Amino acid sequence: MGRIRYDFSGEHVLVTGASRGIGRAVAEGFAAAGADVTILSSGAGIHDAAHEMSARFGRKVAALECDITDGTAVKATIASLGRIDVLVNNAGLERITPLLDEDDAVENTFRRITDINTNGTFYVTRHAVPRMAAGGRIVITGSIWSRVAVPEFSAYIASKHANLGFTRVMAKELGPKGIRVNAVCPGWVRTEAAVLSLQNMSLRTGRSEEDLLAEIVGAQVLPGLLEPEDLAAPYLFLASDGAKDMTGQALMLDRGEVMA
Repeated sequence: MGRIRYDFSGEHVLVTGASRGIGRAVAEGFAAAGADVTILSSGAGIHDAAHEMSARFGRKVAALECDITDGTAVKATIASLGRIDVLVNNAGLERITPLLDEDDAVENTFRRITDINTNGTFYVTRHAVPRMAAGGRIVITGSIWSRVAVPEFSAYIASKHANLGFTRVMAKELGPKGIRVNAVCPGWVRTEAAVLSLQNMSLRTGRSEEDLLAEIVGAQVLPGLLEPEDLAAPYLFLASDGAKDMTGQALMLDRGEVMA
């Protein structure tokens, strides 16, 4: 089987939510392809991630610590950067928010998810675009739940539907400037967030995690659970010349669970 190799040498890539999981795997993919990578997250762990990636790839990976729900902070943080060739809007939060749960904590969680997944994506894009020239590329992390829905994840699913709408609006708005905007919509990926969701689903339904996972994998055409490193290639493709005529699109990466 042939292999596809990408070369992003001389390009600067900013990846949000990259201290672990999908974001980190994507950032590592760009670093391996020769890009100058900056990773951003709200937690101090982003510095450790940058140090580990720098050692692994033999090139400096820069770290920025910023809460993307704070528009003022985002503006100041991104102002410290030079040119941005590729922006990967990956930062997100996934938690259950049951509509019928009377605990006030549900509303707080709903607001936090919306702030990160929707408002944060807007803030980062808004302040990064002035640093992008014609030929710039933006990739947003959506979800299969950008297209479908399940019970008790109202905030997450609403925000991921919003991300897909945002992708389409920005593609139209930024197209005349020569900037492409696309999305990757992953299915279930073995990340900390997904494992926590599985645990919460198990607690609320009384079903075992193994049973729920078997049901999830059984809904896919291709067997097996996605791993974070499986996600890197589609992001690199959308940022490459191979996708130069694509904008406003959403790639479903879910082993055939949801067919567009």
